[in-house]
Amino acid sequence: MAAPAASRDMSKPNASAAEAPPAIELVGIDKRFGPVHANKEISLSITPGTIHGIVGENGAGKSTLMSILYGFYQADAGEIRVDGIARSIDSPRAAIGAGIGMVHQHFMLVPTFTVLENVMLGDEGGALLNAGRAATRAELERLGRDYGLDVPIDTLVSDLSVGLQQRVEILKALVRGAKILILDEPTGVLTPQETDRLFEILAALRDEGVTIVLITHKLREIMAVTDTVSVMRRGEMVAHRPTSDTNREELAELMVGRKVLLRVDKKAAEPGETLVRVEGLTVRDGGPQATGVDRLSDVNFSIRAGEILGIAGIAGNGQSELLEVLAGIRAPDHGRVVLGSLEITPETPSDPATTREAGVAHVPEDRHRMGLVMSFEAQESAILGYHDRDRYNSGFFQDRSAILAEAAERAEHYDVRPPNPRLRSANFSGGNQQKIVLAREMEALPRILLVGQPTRGVDIGAIEFIHKQIIAMRDAGCAVLLVSVELDEIMSVSDRIAVMAEGKVVGEIEAKDATERALGLMMASVPLDLVAPDERDNGSNGEGGA
Repeated sequence: MAAPAASRDMSKPNASAAEAPPAIELVGIDKRFGPVHANKEISLSITPGTIHGIVGENGAGKSTLMSILYGFYQADAGEIRVDGIARSIDSPRAAIGAGIGMVHQHFMLVPTFTVLENVMLGDEGGALLNAGRAATRAELERLGRDYGLDVPIDTLVSDLSVGLQQRVEILKALVRGAKILILDEPTGVLTPQETDRLFEILAALRDEGVTIVLITHKLREIMAVTDTVSVMRRGEMVAHRPTSDTNREELAELMVGRKVLLRVDKKAAEPGETLVRVEGLTVRDGGPQATGVDRLSDVNFSIRAGEILGIAGIAGNGQSELLEVLAGIRAPDHGRVVLGSLEITPETPSDPATTREAGVAHVPEDRHRMGLVMSFEAQESAILGYHDRDRYNSGFFQDRSAILAEAAERAEHYDVRPPNPRLRSANFSGGNQQKIVLAREMEALPRILLVGQPTRGVDIGAIEFIHKQIIAMRDAGCAVLLVSVELDEIMSVSDRIAVMAEGKVVGEIEAKDATERALGLMMASVPLDLVAPDERDNGSNGEGGA
C-alpha cells in the first residue's frame, strides 16, 4: 500500500539504540518437524527501539521462527538472547516474562467481555478483582494518552471495529510489560485509514523505546514503516537490509530467488455485451444460528464481456454471500441475477451444475472447503464439477488415461509444482493447489468467471502468474468478477471497482481513477459522492504488486 503520511518520518530508530545490546538476538536457531527443516541455523539481531520487518514466501519459516521466540515451539538447537541475556523461552508465559508480546493475525479476544475484562484475562491481580481492575484501568488510560491507543474501556469487544479490536490486542501486550512487540500480518483486516493509524501508533511506540517485529507479505508496508528488514527463503535467512537501502523489487527477488514482475501489465479493456446483471439482490442470514439480518442488501451492478469488475471491502461485508448466489450455491431472498441466458430469482433459484452449464466458472474463496477434495489425487480434483463431460468418459466408465493426460498438460501450462497429477491434492503447497483450481475453471472456457481471493496464501511468484491468467481471460472476452481483500490486487487487476460495506455496494469507480484513500473511506461506509476531491487523489493508483 502507499506510504501513509505518518510513514514519511518513520525510519528514525532511537539514537541510543546502537549503544545498547540487541533487543533480540537469535543465534543458530534450528527447527525440524519430521522431514521438514523449517528453520536452518537462523541468526538474527534486532536493534532496540526499531521496527524490524521479516518477509518471505509461505513456508519460508517466518511463523515458525516467531513461534519459537514467543514460546509456542522450542528450537532443536540455538540460543535466544533478550537485551544481551540468554533466555530459555519454553512457553508464552516465559516470553511475556522476558518482555515479549505478540499480536496474532487472528485476534485472541472474548467478544462478550469488555475491553477491560479482556486485558485483565489471565492477569487478574489476585482473587479479589477490584485492585487489579483499578490498576489495569489506570494503565489503559495512561497508554491511551501516551501512545494514542485510546479505546472505550467498558465497551464489549463485539461492539468494537476491527481496528479497535487490534488496538486492544496491542494494549494487552503492553499492559503486561512488553518491550518487544511481534505483529503477525497486522493489516489484513484493516482499511487503509486504519492501517495509517496503526503505523502512527507503531512509530510512537518505537520512539518510546519499544522494539517491534513486523511479519507481513505486503512489501509496500515494509517500505513504509520499517527501519530494517530481513528476508527468509526456504527456512533460511538470506538477507538483512536497512529499509532505506532496498526496494520492493529487490525484496521480492530475494524472497523468490528470481526477478518478479510486481506491476500488472495489461492493455485497456475492450468491453462488449453485458453478461452479468445484478438487480436489487438481497440475502438474509440463514441456517440454525440465523440472526435474520441482511447479508446483502439491494445490491446492483453489471459486468460486460471483456472487463473485470473488482469487489473491494473488508472480509465479512457480503462478498462471500454474493459469490455464493452467483455460483448457484445460495438462493437470493429478493432481487434478480442474470448470468448470460440464466436468470436467478427467489422463485427460480439455480444450483452449481446449472450455473456451470450456463457458462459460469467459479474459483471459490476457500479452496480447501469448496475447491478441492484434499484426499483426491490432483487429476481427480482437476475435473471436479466437470467429471461428466464427454472427454473424460468412455461409455459407462471414466477414461482415466484421458484425465491423466489432460491433468499433466495443465500442470505444465499452469506451472503446478511438482507436476505430478497422481499426487494427493493435500500434498501440494497452497499456491499450487490454487493453480489446480484456476486451471480447472479457466480451461472450461467460461463466458463468466467468478474469482474469490485468488492469491490468498499464495507466494509472490505465483501471484504474478495468477494475475496474468486473469487478465488473459478478460482479453479472451470473459466477464470477470474479482473479489479480494487486497487493495493492491483490486486496483491493479480490475477495470472497474465496486466497494462493499455492511452488505451494500457503497460506490463504484473506474480503476484508473481509484486511490487507496477513496476506497478506504468507502470501505468505512462513506458513499463516493461524500468523499472529498482531495481524498480521491491521495495515494498510489494501479501500481499493483505486493
